[in-house]
Amino acid sequence: MCGIVAYVGKNEAFPILVQGLKRLEYRGYDSAGVSLVARDLHVIKCKGKVSDLEELAATRTVPSSTSGIGHTRWATHGPPNDINAHPHYSGNKRLSIVHNGIIENYSELKEALENLGHVFLSDTDTEVLVHLIEEFQSKDKLKLEDAVRMALQKVIGAYAIVVMDREEPDKIVGARLSSPLVVGIGEDAYFIASDASPIISHTNKVVFLNDGEVVVLEKGKDVVITNIHNELQHPKIEELDLKLEEIEKGGFDHFMLKEIFQQPMTVADAMRGRLSAKEGWVVLGGMKEFINRIVHADRMILIGCGTSWHSALIGEYLIEDLARIPVEVEYASEFRYRKPVLSHKDVVIAISQSGETLDTMAALELAKKEGALTYGIVNVVGSSIARLTDSGSYIHCGPEIGVASTKAFTGQVTLLSLMALSIAKRRGVVAESYFRRLISELETIPEKIEKILSLDEKIKWIANEIKDSNNALYLGRGYNFPVALEGALKLKEISYIHAEGYPAAEMKHGPIALIDENMPVVVIATNQSAFEKIKSNIQEVKARKGRVIAIVTEGHEDLKELADYTIEIPLTLEPFTPLLSVVPLQLLSYHIAVLRGCNVDQPRNLAKSVTVE
Repeated sequence: MCGIVAYVGKNEAFPILVQGLKRLEYRGYDSAGVSLVARDLHVIKCKGKVSDLEELAATRTVPSSTSGIGHTRWATHGPPNDINAHPHYSGNKRLSIVHNGIIENYSELKEALENLGHVFLSDTDTEVLVHLIEEFQSKDKLKLEDAVRMALQKVIGAYAIVVMDREEPDKIVGARLSSPLVVGIGEDAYFIASDASPIISHTNKVVFLNDGEVVVLEKGKDVVITNIHNELQHPKIEELDLKLEEIEKGGFDHFMLKEIFQQPMTVADAMRGRLSAKEGWVVLGGMKEFINRIVHADRMILIGCGTSWHSALIGEYLIEDLARIPVEVEYASEFRYRKPVLSHKDVVIAISQSGETLDTMAALELAKKEGALTYGIVNVVGSSIARLTDSGSYIHCGPEIGVASTKAFTGQVTLLSLMALSIAKRRGVVAESYFRRLISELETIPEKIEKILSLDEKIKWIANEIKDSNNALYLGRGYNFPVALEGALKLKEISYIHAEGYPAAEMKHGPIALIDENMPVVVIATNQSAFEKIKSNIQEVKARKGRVIAIVTEGHEDLKELADYTIEIPLTLEPFTPLLSVVPLQLLSYHIAVLRGCNVDQPRNLAKSVTVE
């Protein structure tokens, strides 16, 4: 969801900004731009990709400058075009701003500023904000940072902003509220970015800004962080455990394919140090401080959005099946806008890859207000959800650049499996022999994923057979029903084929009407507990001339005869089948999208992290 990068130092700013914007492309965007200070402010921006920005810059004289700000925009207010692209000017052309988020009261502010004589060129809320900063600066003769603080006290909404002033060319000012912003501290240089990806090639020393904080970065001076009331803050400088090669493709055609193939490693990383089949234990460090509240909870409420919501559904099966605690799964966006009944006996578990999903953060704040224990399952270290929750666990999957989540999904399910096992053991509701079988099997999952990945060429061939379909249906039962939802989501996200996931038993309650010779039906047929019922579902699809792609357990020859195409996965215990059955669905979606000529890593209209409503 939009991307910010800013630099002030001793080197040429433009190439640093462009490189940083390329690192942020995965977030999803429709326009790009930069602003540089060289006596005057020089803004270069356009609709389209960063490559279009580079082409535009090649037709102009780019000024020499050692400070600048850059942005990739995902349209909220106003259509994607050159005028609405960031950065935006103040009315007097003294200030320039980039902004992520939404200013909810921008229309009232705009009307008040127009009454004062301000004239606006764009449709954006962002231009209103920079005019508001200008008004405070010029009216009260304030320094840039003071004008920013005054303006933000009038703002309602979410923002991450960076502002620069042609009169103070060696200074940039940033601020955040409900939208991430990271400060990088280099040698004779400072950086600001939406996340660490544009910073890591320059420095691993960072400060994660908190909500309501304003940072002033000035060449040759120390970092100064205050709140919007100008009270000095004392930031903690952290060292990133992130390598440049982790945010590059590493020989793969797309980030998504790289991340699918990383899953044997990332699932192992999610488990590392947290279980030992040999010694018979499972431990999540984040649970220790609150273990009694967790073990004796009346219920658990799992919240998430998109793929994380599908992970939560699997978590519901795991926790209720193994730990015997009632679980509810909620879309964070719905949870925050109703009046949920919560108490201190509830545990609310927030699941988010980025740790910055606005709806999920708002749902957590509601849960905390009502006294529930909050726990985060996130990937990005230092993210807002990680800091907002009472406790939590990282999935340790490394940066996920592809917009369509893959390795984060399996990392989340792995974490939820560990959590369910740990609680089950502590509650004494699982037999020791079965517990040992479960953790022994969980340790084998990475090598079993590796085996599935060896089927990549076969899956690519199947993808070629169905790539021209306009619709698809995904069916699953039990633990694999959420996997059907996730498989359908992946196909929709990156290939733009309409797809729906359904519980297999619900097929006869509507979707069966859609099935004909043009409808591919993906059936996850690995459930031992309902095998005959799934077999009947396949027969019903075939009776209506539907084309069946069956995900089957190795050795089930009778399903091979029924289905048009089969993909075999290794046998595992039923609670862990989602960790295996989802992998061929990820590959199938990937290859279909590539064959259809789609932009796999940056699907149209989508953003990696939804940080606005």
